[in-house]
Amino acid sequence: MIHHSNSAPKLAHTPLSVVCLVPSLTETLYDLGLGSSLVGITTFCVFPPQLRGQKVSVGGTKKVNMAKLKKLEPDLVIANQEENTLDMVNELSAFVPVWVTNIATISDCFEVIESMGTLFNKRTESQQWIQKIQYKRSNYLMRFSANHLKVIYFIWAKPYMAAASGTFIHFMLTDIGFVNTLADQTRYPVLEATDIEALDPDLVLLSSEPYEFSDQEAFEIGRYTHHAKTVFVDGTYFSWYGTRMAKSYDYFEQLMTRITNSF
Repeated sequence: MIHHSNSAPKLAHTPLSVVCLVPSLTETLYDLGLGSSLVGITTFCVFPPQLRGQKVSVGGTKKVNMAKLKKLEPDLVIANQEENTLDMVNELSAFVPVWVTNIATISDCFEVIESMGTLFNKRTESQQWIQKIQYKRSNYLMRFSANHLKVIYFIWAKPYMAAASGTFIHFMLTDIGFVNTLADQTRYPVLEATDIEALDPDLVLLSSEPYEFSDQEAFEIGRYTHHAKTVFVDGTYFSWYGTRMAKSYDYFEQLMTRITNSF
């Protein structure tokens, strides 16, 4: 069975063993008190750090070890439309139910957290986390109004790729007050030097994941702009939906203070 939705799948019983192929949702499950239900994770599920020594790694987000995962006999596999491949999901569905989420906004995020609460009998915990995120977000939005700074958020080099509309990163960028110069494009377009120059950003953000940019690459990108400021950022706070968002807005307050003071 494949369940393509942010609402929880209807299963015969509450899942007691879960393999999560989505790093941010692995952290979310743990924060909801479901660490003991997690039997398998990916090599990119790095938070909380202690899970890496406690749980079986079934491979990467794009390629899992099917034999190792099948041996765990999970009741459910949690996947994501962007993080994982359709071929992989189809292969998994032959022997285990797969819940495929698709999260592009904070509303999507809340729906998944709430759905996890329903599915795993953690309704109180899920509501507490949603309220915590809402509180942190409200505090941020009260302190920082839209700054209208034009940004390019890079996720890859060789070729250069950046976040456009239809992504969770785009939602977070606009939510905290930036103007995404790639709002009229979708997903993660490849950018040439001439594209970067034409977009004329005020600010270049270089994400720490999925690619870690070097100082040389930062310098090279900066050369293609008209004196834009370049900032290295922690990508988990822009791209990880779920309970990590309770920490994201604290990070954004510090980041925005540093950026606004530099202009």
